[in-house]
Amino acid sequence: MLERLDYVKLAPRRILDAGSGPSPQAAELLKRYGAAELVALDFSLPMLQALPRPGWLGRLAGRRAPVPVCADLGRIPLASRSCALVWSNMALHWAADPQLAIGEFQRVLEVEGLLMFSTVGPDTLKELRAAFPGAGGAPHVHGFIDMHDLGDMLVAAGFAAPVMDTETITLTYESVDAMVADLRATGQTCALGGRARGLLGRGRWKLARAALERGLREGRLPATIEVVYGHAWKPAPRRTPEGHAIVNLGPVRKR
Repeated sequence: MLERLDYVKLAPRRILDAGSGPSPQAAELLKRYGAAELVALDFSLPMLQALPRPGWLGRLAGRRAPVPVCADLGRIPLASRSCALVWSNMALHWAADPQLAIGEFQRVLEVEGLLMFSTVGPDTLKELRAAFPGAGGAPHVHGFIDMHDLGDMLVAAGFAAPVMDTETITLTYESVDAMVADLRATGQTCALGGRARGLLGRGRWKLARAALERGLREGRLPATIEVVYGHAWKPAPRRTPEGHAIVNLGPVRKR
């Protein structure tokens, strides 16, 4: 995502890092856009408390820290048209209502502002999902939104000319336990409202392990990650808040 900014002409006064976590790209964004204020928004207060902060030498050199805001993606407490860039890296799939979050991104963007985001697509963790065949049981792996559906959401929210693409990354692990430990360590646990609240039965977990181990390739367990990238611009409005059409007559010359 940072590399893609090389092809964008932008001089933002305010950047919103939506679903920032500890904002690992904060330093790069502030270095790239030295005059910008960076707002780091996340639902998790401990994540915001882990935001990078410059030491006294950094402060003397004029380096600034992100401004933390603890809030939900679906209810962003910023004024409309107050940001020139909304940056959302690997956060949208955690939103309870992605369409609502995308609508909020559009609202807080200035006209001609840019939304740039990444998330994960439906092939993500397909091996793990297949290991838990659903026979009326609670889900164990999130279902993720297809790239084309995300594009439709952007258009529905009022964005212009969305550009979407995907990248498939295959991670490999030496064992099922190593894969599960990595998912837990990076916070990729099931947060579905309909998930099972108790412990997974020993018999069902044994069947799931066996299903995963049947997928070993050259002694390694694969885990697919489908990364979805998207960006779109906020166009000038076509209607007033009252619903009247806006007609651009172009420059008018006085006689």
